[in-house]
Amino acid sequence: MTETNNHTEKKPVRVYVDGCFDMVHFGHANAIRQAKQMGDYLIVGVHSDEDITRHKGPPVYNQYERYKLIQSIKWVDEVAEGAPYSCSSDLLDKLNCDFCAHGNDITVSAETGEDVYAVMKANGRYREFNRTEGVSTTDLVGRMLLLTKQHHDHANVEPRYKDKMNEIGSDHSTKSPYTGTSQFLATSQKIIQFSSGKEPKPGDRIVYVAGAFDLLHIGHVCFLEEAAKQGDFLIVGLHTDQVVNRYKGSNYPIMNLHERVLSTLSCKYVSEVVIGAPYNITASLMDHFKVDVVCHGSTNIMVDVDGTDPYAEPKRRNAFKIIESGCLETTQTIVDRIIRHRIEFEKRNLKKEKREIDIIENSDHKCN
Repeated sequence: MTETNNHTEKKPVRVYVDGCFDMVHFGHANAIRQAKQMGDYLIVGVHSDEDITRHKGPPVYNQYERYKLIQSIKWVDEVAEGAPYSCSSDLLDKLNCDFCAHGNDITVSAETGEDVYAVMKANGRYREFNRTEGVSTTDLVGRMLLLTKQHHDHANVEPRYKDKMNEIGSDHSTKSPYTGTSQFLATSQKIIQFSSGKEPKPGDRIVYVAGAFDLLHIGHVCFLEEAAKQGDFLIVGLHTDQVVNRYKGSNYPIMNLHERVLSTLSCKYVSEVVIGAPYNITASLMDHFKVDVVCHGSTNIMVDVDGTDPYAEPKRRNAFKIIESGCLETTQTIVDRIIRHRIEFEKRNLKKEKREIDIIENSDHKCN
């Protein structure tokens, strides 16, 4: 503490959290949110492609995409690019951080097989938060490898897909407590935790965009950033799973509506989300939210089920704008990456699950 004009000023608590943050999802965002609650200023270390490949296998998103995505999360104050895989006191001192934080799962070194946070724990510079149940990068990769739109309902998966689900660690009965995921259950409390809770101020220019925003990626973030520049308050309408599947087909959406809500709410450019927004942007919707401008990206617009243009009303009001984000990344190109490197990612998932199982079994044996 320092003395200034007879008033005691409390030194801000600086927190460090690190990770691969591959295919940035709401589980990552929730980890960052919890870490930020532990202090006043949060620095997020993001590992390089080289380090991730050595310790886990090839990442889906490259390091520059991951840096940009983490910078877009609302609770992040600073990003440490190319952060070392193992945290150290020297690193915390360099970043002027009081301690590092991590979820209550296990992170081990590929070289030693040891807990990469062991030294920090011993030095008393480690804090722990709860891992978010119901999602993991491994699980999302698994959903794409399945190539079936039934990944939202594991109880009804056809028998021919069951073995593949077990192989890649997506089945909820998997032995691994970290790679496998239990079914994600959305709650009002979780949505409140992610929501900014802010309302537009009088005179604010309201911007509305709508879409699937599946597997929130750098293309989405670049678009949302540009959309936010069109006004003061950005509302994102998220279509239901059924609507998304109608216009995208195949196994889309990869993430269900509740998962997409949390991922989108975590973005700092987003002010509010409409859950299950109608595909057709009607006059009543625009009037209800007092929308000044409706934006859309450069992708094709599919007509509604009755053959009408879903953007007819904003166009009639001269309140429609096409935005060029400068990024060509789409959910489909992400899926294409996975399919192109299918064998590599299957091996990565199996390797990660085996390592976690071995650690748990060895830990249980030591305890006995």
